[in-house]
Amino acid sequence: MKPSLFELLPLAWRTLVAGNSALSLALAEIDEQLGEIASNPRRDLLFSAFMIDPDDIKVVIVGQDPYPQSDHAHGLAFSVPKGISSLPPTLSNIFKEYESDLGFPRPDSGDLTPWRDQGVFLLNSILSCAPGETLSHKNLGWQNFTRLILEEVVTPKTVAILWGEKARSVASVFSEDLIITSAHPSPLSSYRGFFGSRPFSRANELLKNVGQKPIDWRLQSG
Repeated sequence: MKPSLFELLPLAWRTLVAGNSALSLALAEIDEQLGEIASNPRRDLLFSAFMIDPDDIKVVIVGQDPYPQSDHAHGLAFSVPKGISSLPPTLSNIFKEYESDLGFPRPDSGDLTPWRDQGVFLLNSILSCAPGETLSHKNLGWQNFTRLILEEVVTPKTVAILWGEKARSVASVFSEDLIITSAHPSPLSSYRGFFGSRPFSRANELLKNVGQKPIDWRLQSG
């Protein structure tokens, strides 16, 4: 018998969800609707973004839903697994801004796990999709679940990086002076204010302002 979504959560998150009846109900309803259907990322990777202690979250980057290509989605917003040579256009644009903002060379992998491991919560609003079908799981209730999650873990010192209108829908969860917004990094909108927005260096300045250790955004290259 497959594990439930609740059982797939790391222990600290299970404790958090179990202590919030609205979260518990939301997750159970999603689990019932998902059933046995195939989804991206695969079931054991759905909560990859949650592989940090809730108390260690310093920055939240909000994405939309997983990449529709099954080999790209691995549970971290905007990230792809190591070994993917052709990056999604949105991630390529993020790396262009990363190079411009921080002066670091382009990473040789699109795996953003090192950011997560420093307290960056790479959270998609919708945690699953059908293979090949963007936004196919938008009616399962994930947005309610992930907003409730943010309401539980965001503190007055949590920095938000919100790219695009849909990400800004959770802005009210964060302290107003700790929110970084811009256009989305997708090719359709990146030239309308994403490029030149300097999200990474700005996030570190905000972290320092609230007494938090900055993120080392550098990813391996060369």
